[in-house]
Amino acid sequence: MFDFLDGYDLLGAFWVTVKLTVYSALGSLIWGTLLAGMKVSPVPLMRGFATGYVNVIRNIPLTVIIMFASLGLYSTLNIALGGTDIKGVNFRLAVLSFVIYTAAFVCEALRSGINTVPVGQAEAARALGLSFTQVLRLIILPQAFRSVVNPLSNVLIALTKNTTVASAIGVAEASYLMKGMIENEAQLLLISGIFALGFVILTLPTGLILGWVAKKVAVKR
Repeated sequence: MFDFLDGYDLLGAFWVTVKLTVYSALGSLIWGTLLAGMKVSPVPLMRGFATGYVNVIRNIPLTVIIMFASLGLYSTLNIALGGTDIKGVNFRLAVLSFVIYTAAFVCEALRSGINTVPVGQAEAARALGLSFTQVLRLIILPQAFRSVVNPLSNVLIALTKNTTVASAIGVAEASYLMKGMIENEAQLLLISGIFALGFVILTLPTGLILGWVAKKVAVKR
């Protein structure tokens, strides 16, 4: 029944999906944290930029962003992000697109966590002479991260599933291989079931582990 799988690199395709997820998650966490800091900043220009960025990006389909990265940045502006071959370029462009898109959701999750930190803590820290950056880095963000582990795990799971969009620009991840297998093999239900199971194996442990972490690091108020 599964003999037809011998001609396909199933594990390799899912490994590309894993790499897309990991690199995009790290980039999104960094950029999203910076956006969250700007959104609660006392500087109006920074608040306006972060608010505008989040509102615009969240309302643009991910497919549009990733196609713009491929056709706009690479094909039109020749921005290859350090890649030399087309596969490497497309992979980097896909990661960039996922970071741009997912960071908006990371920002909103972190902002909700920042709102749970009592205002008095920030005021006390400022009274002691700490700058806004120090208050954010030493007092607010550590507590905010602890309170939003579950929302961030949901963002990570969504990112893992969103990596299927990378097939639109030819990144050979899981859904790209699935499309090719469906075109070549008369096993639609079986192939779909295999890839659905693969994504469950990737996402279910993530939710369970981060759910356990959320309970361990929850801020007691």
